[in-house]
Amino acid sequence: MPKYIIERNIPGAGALSTADLQGISQKSCGILNEMGSSIQWVESYVTEDKIYCVYIAPDAAAVKEHADKGGFPANCISEIKTIIDPTTAES
Repeated sequence: MPKYIIERNIPGAGALSTADLQGISQKSCGILNEMGSSIQWVESYVTEDKIYCVYIAPDAAAVKEHADKGGFPANCISEIKTIIDPTTAES
């Protein structure tokens, strides 16, 4: 199943409290449960003004549906074509 990275513009994201992040996470998980097992949240990275989320989903439309239902921004949804890391440099 395809994997996607979602860029969410959220001013002040880096200053969100642990309680705020927990609430956002709980809301996201609740919507995912309603949507069924075809979409899965893998992890997210919080920066100063953005949150980057990695999802496994059948298509970008499912990711967009999750964002719409949760009221989360999804400013850019990109399919991950491959993953590289330092071991990619090894022969």
